[in-house]
Amino acid sequence: MRVCPRPSCGGEVDADGFCDRCGLEAPATTATGASTGPGTAPWTGATTTSSGGRSRRSASTRSASRGRLGAGLVEVPRVPARDARDAVLADPEVPEAKRFCSACGKEVGRGRDGRPGRVEGFCAHCGHHYSFTPKLRPGEVLHEQYEVLGCLAHGGLGWIYLALDHAVSARWVVLKGLLDSDDADAMAAAEAERRFLAEVSHPNIVEIHNFVRHADRESGGLVDYIVMEYVGGTSVKDMVKAVRADGSGREALPLPQAIAYALEVLPALGYLHDLGLLYCDFKPDNVIQTEEQLKLIDLGAVRRVDDRDSPIYGTIGYQAPEIGALGPSVASDLYTVGRALAVTSFPFDFRRTHKESLPTPDEQPLLARYDSFHRFLKRATHRDPEQRFGSAEEMAEQLTGVLREVLAQQDGTPRPGASRQFTPERRAFGVDGAPDAREAVAGLPVPQVDPTDPAAGFLATAATAGDPDRLVAALRAAPVTTVEVRLQVVRALLGAGRADEAAAELKALADPGVTGRPPGGAAPAVPDDVDLHPDDWRPDWFRGLVALARGRFTEAREAFDRVCDVVPGEAAPKLALAVSAELAGDPEAAAGYYRVVWRTDHSSVSAAFGLARVLLAGGERAAAVEVLHGVPETSSHHVAARVAAVRAQAGGELADVVAAGTWLSALELDVARRVGLTVELLSTALGALPAHGSGPAGELLGCELTETGLRAGLERCYRQLARLADTPEERIALVDRANAVRPRTLV
Repeated sequence: MRVCPRPSCGGEVDADGFCDRCGLEAPATTATGASTGPGTAPWTGATTTSSGGRSRRSASTRSASRGRLGAGLVEVPRVPARDARDAVLADPEVPEAKRFCSACGKEVGRGRDGRPGRVEGFCAHCGHHYSFTPKLRPGEVLHEQYEVLGCLAHGGLGWIYLALDHAVSARWVVLKGLLDSDDADAMAAAEAERRFLAEVSHPNIVEIHNFVRHADRESGGLVDYIVMEYVGGTSVKDMVKAVRADGSGREALPLPQAIAYALEVLPALGYLHDLGLLYCDFKPDNVIQTEEQLKLIDLGAVRRVDDRDSPIYGTIGYQAPEIGALGPSVASDLYTVGRALAVTSFPFDFRRTHKESLPTPDEQPLLARYDSFHRFLKRATHRDPEQRFGSAEEMAEQLTGVLREVLAQQDGTPRPGASRQFTPERRAFGVDGAPDAREAVAGLPVPQVDPTDPAAGFLATAATAGDPDRLVAALRAAPVTTVEVRLQVVRALLGAGRADEAAAELKALADPGVTGRPPGGAAPAVPDDVDLHPDDWRPDWFRGLVALARGRFTEAREAFDRVCDVVPGEAAPKLALAVSAELAGDPEAAAGYYRVVWRTDHSSVSAAFGLARVLLAGGERAAAVEVLHGVPETSSHHVAARVAAVRAQAGGELADVVAAGTWLSALELDVARRVGLTVELLSTALGALPAHGSGPAGELLGCELTETGLRAGLERCYRQLARLADTPEERIALVDRANAVRPRTLV
């Protein structure tokens, strides 16, 4: 074994080419010991074969439309197209560390005593014949059309060659044959690829041109080759290698770029799932970027969802843990995307120490910095397939939300986006101070009604009932009772202030054996079509609202936290966590969640006021004022935010009070409100004057910064308010105040 070349590591590189200490793949070396540069092979990726298993039928709802790279949010560096001839290997050879018997998986072709290993021979363990030599030579012509120029790379299922298609404008094409033509499983996989590729047509999946058969020059047997488009870019794996080669060896792609690649791949996988196909072996090796387009290559492991007999191909560190027992599924495909995203985002030993797990936030700072990203990876790579994302579409939707948060945190620019899961805030809460629990429950977003629900039309009509109690009665009399109807009953009960009944309804929904009728309450509707899916987060959302309404803030936080785990890209559960933490007396946690919501979307006024409150309570006056000034002019609460900023600023030093007066002067307020705020500022300034009775030179709202000037200003304001008073008693009280505060005179 050789020593890992990374600085300060000192580990040994094992037979698979990975370091036993840092867990990272060691750079390949040439015969002279020099590292080969990244990007030398546009098609790479050895695979391992798992034992057989039974597949589970699953489905996806993803459309075949192609999204923009990075969802239009990330500027991904362009990768220039490479000249095909530059990609041809001068000396094609399978590295000894990647030579394994295709029958038993044992090491073959390894050197001894300084002698290189054989590229052809028989396995010492099972006697199976192996061969790692290219079957085609430069200059050979296949099908009287494809002239071979040389080898591009080797993959788990065969050598890949570059050829010139003389029949179609001398275009470059790729020929893919078999690594070991004596391997029945490899032959079956190649045949599967030939079959499935004929059905595939997607802009992010490599295009197949033809299938040809060519006689082997040594054995004379016929070998099948797949003719595909040449993708002359760089694989994501090679991009990561390039970044590490230029640094300490433990770098990764920038997180937004890594997420952008995953977002571009997910529609392609969703398209395959819609065709009833599973990719099975997704990894960074199999994704290539050319210019601004991403291509998914190497469909050699593709199989049908209901295929229970074909050999299963996958790669250690990426393959889902249930494959051996349950076989591939949509869930296992999405697992590989989650693992690949983790591998490209931060360095960790994903083949041994964390073969089926993720580092903790304490181990990996990136996960601590971006909580939503950590939650996303945990769900994507959950050990239980039922707890993962249900489709590529759902996964991409949540990952887009995570990307918005990441970008907003990195540069401070909001990245708002409409949610398909939640309504906007129903009304802003906490504008006039810390909200009470009922105000928060009434203002928080609620889950969108599923338009495919059988009762969706009825619910749209019932929602027009203004009185909450009437709405409860209407929902209980629904012509059909579904999960959606039951949840809307809970929502209506909360709106009516009947939190205990709402809790009973939720309990009945989770346990059909429970009636859900509290003492003296009406019986809930008999469920006609109630089937809660294991990953349905909506009951937990309403459990959180019920707990919040009852003042059980710790219980509410636990429920909303579970929702965050399932929909990590959504802002609503973070806003709910923030207000729950604030009411529970945990300002640090509240500030964290308020900040994430506000930083990402400045239309969330409740988050702005909440963040300003907890910042101000913690002594961060300037930060609180900055947040309040960020409420956009288009918001109906823009003036309220500016007024709150004036009051927040006025609580500081005398210079801060003067600055608050400048902001107050620019506000368009009614007379009574303006004069009232002026009284607050002048009173604060008067109390902040030095002992000698005068402050720095200048004015505050037209009054000199002296005791006499401020008292005179206050007197005028109180007399003005007295003229606006509604009752004689209020007028007399204000006149008395004016007389009490007026400057002292000798007469």
